[in-house]
Amino acid sequence: MKTLLSLLAATTMLAPALIGAAQAQEIKEFNIGILGGENAQDRMTSNECYRAAIEASLGVPVKVFTPADYDGVIQGLLGGTLDMAWLGASAFAKIYLTDASAVDLALTKQNMDGSTGYYSIAFARKDSGITKLEDAKGKVFAFAEPNSTSGYLVPAAELTETYGDLKQYFSDVKFSGGHEQTIVGVANGDFAAGVSWADGLGNWEDGYNSGAFRKAADAGLVDMNDLVELWKSKIIPEGPMVVRAALPQDVKDKVTQLTADLHETDKDCAYGVAAGEAKDFIPVTLDAYQGVIAARKLQEASQ
Repeated sequence: MKTLLSLLAATTMLAPALIGAAQAQEIKEFNIGILGGENAQDRMTSNECYRAAIEASLGVPVKVFTPADYDGVIQGLLGGTLDMAWLGASAFAKIYLTDASAVDLALTKQNMDGSTGYYSIAFARKDSGITKLEDAKGKVFAFAEPNSTSGYLVPAAELTETYGDLKQYFSDVKFSGGHEQTIVGVANGDFAAGVSWADGLGNWEDGYNSGAFRKAADAGLVDMNDLVELWKSKIIPEGPMVVRAALPQDVKDKVTQLTADLHETDKDCAYGVAAGEAKDFIPVTLDAYQGVIAARKLQEASQ
């Protein structure tokens, strides 16, 4: 586990004009995959402006798909039924380890302070009497799902390093199915504590500037004043926007440029895509994810 943690830690230290609609007609449609983390309808609503903008740029029908779990998006990209997606670092690592040539890295989210990282955050109900993770010992703890970076890979590694076998430390360890499910589940008392993600900037009562807490707070699903932060991971690299490698280059260029410009052209739309306030979407390379790729490889080998 120390090796896994060191690989994750190493990751945190790494810190065209339109070509014309004719070429874009080489494709007949364009499909976007949206990772789980909130309910399907909210995912569709948050990304409708983005879908419409891409459709106008490419001149072909653009559809948004919201699989029930992360693996639906992963397999869609690997199988060629999805053309682009915003992924978590661990989901990208799974794709890369399965087929390194399946997708091209394009962009990542830049936070308001210029950083490109975020945190896994453990939390509980404020009225539960739990104020630190030690108070949750012997109680039910929730992760999001196995392919989530902040909802499983990173917190599982770091918490195991500190507390040992988590199935022994907690009375039960469950996968909620996604970040929204964890947040709502803890708020409703289904889990004593759990983990979700945020950029760690701004105020807790707002759900921080961006992330799953902010999305849940904006949607009115929870009042952040009813929750308390228990623990925060080391910084995690923001996940990438990827495009299917086999797409025509002009299609990849158009979608990437449109997204890179989104904070300048449509701030409200960018807010939905970024899951809250962010500064920009900026280029990213494989170097940013080498630590997570190695950690994921080690995790899969140990299973």
